[in-house]
Amino acid sequence: MNASTFNLFASLDWSDIGMATLETLTMVGGSLLFTVLLGLPLGVVLFLTGPRQPLEHARLYAALSLLVNLIRSTPFVILLIILIPVTVTLIGTSIGVPGAIPPLVIGATPFFARLVENVLREVDRGIIEASQAMGATLPQIVFGALLPETFPGLLAAITVTAITLVSYAAMSGVIGGGGLGDLAIRFGYQRFQSDVMFVTVAVLLLLVQALQVFGDRLVQRFSHK
Repeated sequence: MNASTFNLFASLDWSDIGMATLETLTMVGGSLLFTVLLGLPLGVVLFLTGPRQPLEHARLYAALSLLVNLIRSTPFVILLIILIPVTVTLIGTSIGVPGAIPPLVIGATPFFARLVENVLREVDRGIIEASQAMGATLPQIVFGALLPETFPGLLAAITVTAITLVSYAAMSGVIGGGGLGDLAIRFGYQRFQSDVMFVTVAVLLLLVQALQVFGDRLVQRFSHK
């Protein structure tokens, strides 16, 4: 590392970068928790009401599927702006880490729900039919057969969703959502500090890589194969 490169990084305010990293982790962790809590049952309902499933209901499935597709197809930056009044009503502010979590959850929940539906569709239909033949109730089928059978796939879906939330959290900096995205915009873009931009991007890349490796190891550990 030459002197100019050393001086470039020495001039950085690492305390700000550390705080921004912590804020990003808080946003991702908090929004991921609520996304799983909301998206998992939504995905299960999508699966159960789909064609040739135990609770087949064409109209309900079509309505839920349309809602999921509408939110998923909306660019997250636009969704952030649209949801400002909702966020202010729920949290009292639309900026900072608290103000970023509601749009993160709303934006990621349909995405995760669709992943859950697709994972559940991979279950051998014979498992459901055998459970029904033994007189199992719907909750028993869901919690005793479907979810345990698809647990590795659900872990993979959670990993993908967590990585997506990292990018969403970075984009929330557009409206002052805090974290690395906000730091990159305020200092890296608006003040033309390329060193800040470089470091924030590098930290985001490392965070994504760490999440992917951790998620892959969990999937391998709990895989039946």
